[in-house]
Amino acid sequence: MASVFKRKRKVKLANGKTVVKQSLKYYTRLTDADGIKRTILLYTDKTASMHKALQLNKEFEQAKEGITDRFKEHRKRPMAEHLEDFGQSLLAKGGTAKNAKQVKLRVKRVFDECKFTFWNDIQASKVQHTISGLRKYVKTKEGLKDLGEISAQTYNFYLKSVKQFCKWMVQDGRASESPVEHLQTINVRADRRHDRRSLEPDEIRRLLEATQAAGKRFGMTGYERALLYRLTAETGQRRDELKSLKKSSFDFENLTVTVDAGYTKNKKPAVLPLRKDTALVLQKYLAGKMPSVKAFKVPVKTALMLKADLKAAKIPYIDDAGRYADFHSLRHSTGSLLAAAGVHPKVIQSIMRHSDINLTMSRYTHIFRGQESEAVAGLPDLSLPSKEKQKAVATGTDNKLIGAVQHSAKELTPKLTPFLTLTAFTTCNQSATVGNEQDNTQEKASSANCLENEKLDNKNDNLSANVTDKEQIRPAGFEPATFGLGNRRSILLSYERSNHKSL
Repeated sequence: MASVFKRKRKVKLANGKTVVKQSLKYYTRLTDADGIKRTILLYTDKTASMHKALQLNKEFEQAKEGITDRFKEHRKRPMAEHLEDFGQSLLAKGGTAKNAKQVKLRVKRVFDECKFTFWNDIQASKVQHTISGLRKYVKTKEGLKDLGEISAQTYNFYLKSVKQFCKWMVQDGRASESPVEHLQTINVRADRRHDRRSLEPDEIRRLLEATQAAGKRFGMTGYERALLYRLTAETGQRRDELKSLKKSSFDFENLTVTVDAGYTKNKKPAVLPLRKDTALVLQKYLAGKMPSVKAFKVPVKTALMLKADLKAAKIPYIDDAGRYADFHSLRHSTGSLLAAAGVHPKVIQSIMRHSDINLTMSRYTHIFRGQESEAVAGLPDLSLPSKEKQKAVATGTDNKLIGAVQHSAKELTPKLTPFLTLTAFTTCNQSATVGNEQDNTQEKASSANCLENEKLDNKNDNLSANVTDKEQIRPAGFEPATFGLGNRRSILLSYERSNHKSL
């Protein structure tokens, strides 16, 4: 059973007297796993010292049984040592030095704000509260400028970095579990601070024209900057990838440009296609350079460079929707231009080198002005009649159109309507079989009249001509014996005569 005590020692005073004084802190005596008796310093508070003594006694007993706390030594190590090892592990996994440094600095900033010195100090609620209160600063000539609270996306970056570090601690055998595993990221759509847009095709042309005509900026001539913008918009390369390009990176015979794996985001070499006209311009531009020489002297502040050239081209850097046209927006333009050209989404994803097609289509593909109107204009004309309606019109069984014809006929001569409908149809059908040469002229006139009657749009003219002109109703020489129509024709003629008598 563990016990605590205060050490006593004799102290000789100035007057020669000797007194016994106790230590300010408590102690305990325990036997470790090796059988060695140890006197361990505890705390000034007796209760806390008692709890600590019991804990140490339990650990020693477990160690005697072969049960050890393998995380104990790591809990004693300062957080700075763990962070240094964490950064080295990011580099060993193939990450870039820039990314490893950025992730490590994010974790360090959060832990410094929270005042976490050891692993056991980490509290999830404190991490969440601290990240929410972080502010964004930029360096200016006057010093640091406060830009306010960080955005939702930056909040997620910090939280992911902390969670990545804690997960690494578990995987590396330095901790049993992550204290921040349950923390969730927030919806970035609710707080977008730097949304990018794609440049319209005409805007890119204007940018290239204005840039080429401009002078030297950021260590690059106008011609070099225009060529850089053109290559970026057509291939979708990132800034660091463009900085790595050499003359030897271009294959003008196969029209490709290769980015080494060390400079791509996914750490895989990228072979991107080139337009033939762009390849010819690049070949001429790189003609006098050595194979190992950099193709472009890309500056660090590419966003400021593009912003100046956009201003010269009278193109807004921030549009009415609050979206930015920075250097990375040229990569957005690549995806949008490919989509507008009708390229299959999987091909766009391959060119953009995205692991998730949702990222390609939702973030890097934008709609150009007028595309929505053109798409709606290309929809089928819904005002046209259906196939069934068109078939009814062609066969003369459409109720609505027949009703319109009958209405016009009734206004002229109601009783002749059945006669007109039947005789016109019958005469047209029979005219093709007429073999009497002496009536050929009249047959042609009759056939032409039948064709005109089929055009229902000219109801009034055709119907009035057929009804009022008796010679057109019954042409000269129209006799049953001449056409040999038999009983059916006699019935129609009888029907005609009966209708005329009634008139």
